[in-house]
Amino acid sequence: MKLALLLLIAYLLGAIPNGVWIGKRFFHTDIRKAGSGNIGTTNTFRVLGPVAGSAVLVLDLAKGTVATLLPVWFLHVSPHSPMLLLFGLMAILGHTVSIFDHFKGGKAVATSAGMLLAYNPLLFVIAATCFVSLIYLTSMVSLASMISFTIITILCFVIQDWYLSVLAVCLTIFVFWRHRTNIVRIKNGTESMVSFGLGNKRRQRQQQKQD
Repeated sequence: MKLALLLLIAYLLGAIPNGVWIGKRFFHTDIRKAGSGNIGTTNTFRVLGPVAGSAVLVLDLAKGTVATLLPVWFLHVSPHSPMLLLFGLMAILGHTVSIFDHFKGGKAVATSAGMLLAYNPLLFVIAATCFVSLIYLTSMVSLASMISFTIITILCFVIQDWYLSVLAVCLTIFVFWRHRTNIVRIKNGTESMVSFGLGNKRRQRQQQKQD
């Protein structure tokens, strides 16, 4: 009974739609009806600005981390136990199929990173480094997310953490699927870019040549 209750709490934590609630409460804006319509960090940055975007990033990371650590705090399991991944998965499920958002949700990038922070901090640091570096190189959050997930999945197999490897494969497939429209735009050269980085500079030079 205690395990089931904690799993439910992990789901409910993950289901908190931070982007939606922050947008409505502080900006009187429903980000589901603006920008890309996504409730995550990128669209929040685009629609509501860096303060709101940073808040959503931290909160989405935190809910993944807190949910993953629930069995450590309340069931006294090892912080390296595969059980943590089950709780992290429940948070990710909550984020993507939220009871507070008509069973819709985000792309699970930040919440997955929060789970990784709790389960394997070193891999989280590597993932964060890859993600930030790729954003600078490409100026595309979507592409940085997909490549980062792929790199971490490969590393999971290298370190032979088979439970995490299986979950990483599933999450990578899911992230690619949720970014399927982004992939089309990347191929067409029309994907949205952040306002910094080499990719953005390259696109600006191309546009100047065309003009």
